[in-house]
Amino acid sequence: MDTNAGAYVGLTAHGRYEEAYALLRRRNPFASVCGRVCAAPCETVCRRAVVDAPIKIRAIKRFVNQRVGIESGRSFERISEIVERPRPRATDAGSVAIVGAGPAGLACAHDLALMGHEVTVFDAAPVAGGMMRLGIPEHRLPRAVLQAEIEFIEFLGVEIRLGAEIGRNVLFEQLAQDYGAVFVAVGCRKDAQLGIPGAELDGVLTAVNFLAHINIGIPMEVGERVVVIGAGNVAYDVARTAQRFGAVAPLERERHLLALEAAFVAARVLGRKVTIVTLESRAEMPADPSQIEEGIREGILLANRRAPKAILSDRGHVRGLQTLTVRRLFDAQHRFAPELVEGSEEEFPCDTVITAIGQIADLSFLGPDHGLAVTPESTIRVDSQTLATSRTGVFAGGDVAFGPRIVIEAVADGRRAALSIDTLLTGRADEPSATCYRTFSTFGYEHPFALGDYEKVPPRRVPLIPIENRTLRAEVESDLDEADARAEGSRCLHCWVEPVFHVGQPSGSECITCGGCADVCPQDCLSLVSRPSSDGSGTPAVVVLLDDSTCIRCGLCARRCPTAVITMRASYEQGEVDLVRMADQVF
Repeated sequence: MDTNAGAYVGLTAHGRYEEAYALLRRRNPFASVCGRVCAAPCETVCRRAVVDAPIKIRAIKRFVNQRVGIESGRSFERISEIVERPRPRATDAGSVAIVGAGPAGLACAHDLALMGHEVTVFDAAPVAGGMMRLGIPEHRLPRAVLQAEIEFIEFLGVEIRLGAEIGRNVLFEQLAQDYGAVFVAVGCRKDAQLGIPGAELDGVLTAVNFLAHINIGIPMEVGERVVVIGAGNVAYDVARTAQRFGAVAPLERERHLLALEAAFVAARVLGRKVTIVTLESRAEMPADPSQIEEGIREGILLANRRAPKAILSDRGHVRGLQTLTVRRLFDAQHRFAPELVEGSEEEFPCDTVITAIGQIADLSFLGPDHGLAVTPESTIRVDSQTLATSRTGVFAGGDVAFGPRIVIEAVADGRRAALSIDTLLTGRADEPSATCYRTFSTFGYEHPFALGDYEKVPPRRVPLIPIENRTLRAEVESDLDEADARAEGSRCLHCWVEPVFHVGQPSGSECITCGGCADVCPQDCLSLVSRPSSDGSGTPAVVVLLDDSTCIRCGLCARRCPTAVITMRASYEQGEVDLVRMADQVF
């Protein structure tokens, strides 16, 4: 996405919420969604983690959106003034069909509309949003937030046709002929099959179908004792939803929606039991640790290192899951190769089994002669940069091209595809973007973190609602208050600023190898290493090595250097210079 997360975190610390919103929204059509459900890959690589804990970037994004974003009631006209135009409106605009109203398809539609193209989105579901709507429970993503983002895309002129099933209502081949380009972004909505005895029994559900039914409001029966098989975030979405859902299945949608909260109360009073069974140990589970912790707090049981062997029946209905102990998950070459312990059977009594072991693409809608190359994993083969398929004029992205991934990656695919489609329709392309640099004064280094004990600012906690208030539709996470949002933002290390070691030619730098930079470095990421001279004189040379992965941008090395060989330099994208420089202001 190329969103400068550190900069909008820094702007939030300064109380500059309008500017922070301008940065986080300009390239992300689902900024408000990501403020709630993004897997936060930026936090995974956040440099602050080497000091204590990553910045809570997702929570800060949510705070800013609540203050001045689409949730705040800001008009679509004002938001349209903020969003980045990928390219100017085309004078020779074309028409584009997008198959799939999920994050990739809608992001593509968003950018194509901004570039002046006529866009129609087709989706078989009765609601737009793809797995954001069908797969993510409302306790994590309020429907009003998602709907507002979708309505803004419609405000840009995008037409969304729901209930339009490609291959039945509309033929894919007809789309390819009627439109200047087609973008396929249908996701992976087919559950992987468990493949054990009893998988066909009454009472066995799959995660995608279960979540889609619950989120749309289609009646389903869920027993008193539920076992969920899987170890990822989808498994936890299923388990936490099942815990709230109860066993009420009214025949009418309206009655069903009204009954959900009552069903949850009944479930708690009756002590409904939900267990997650995983091949992995808890440490090996791919689910977000916070999801695991909250699941446990909500009363969900966890059975690790158990492999499903068979689903047991009682007159054609599920009565239990039989499992084996997993001795080892990976082989000596670290390949996934579970080793099971024979004779270690353990049964988990249950009425319902929900499998959440992965999703695969279903390409049957394309028809028999679609002309698209397909991978061995049954995804559409694409060029990784342009997202072009083997058929001219057809592009694909998101899960249907790369397998199940996180929302922000699907959004990035949609935006990348929009540029490729615009190039196809208009022939234009982008000039290389320029990077601007700013060098801070070496002596009296004016970067904010030349001041005080910034590393001692403690991380803030994201507030959660009490367990007893967690109904099916009640959002679990709450907003940071302003004081906590600004304090959390002030922990940012400004990783776009970095030490630069200047080397003169031809005799090398003015460095006197005093070692002061290494001595003062709080992270021990600088070291002086001798190496043979390259000029044949036999005099050893000294090289200063920097471990950039642990550097915290404190600037102490630059201030300590007596010859000003080391300076601190910030890099800015040309279109963001003014905004990001505001984040560099001294507190």
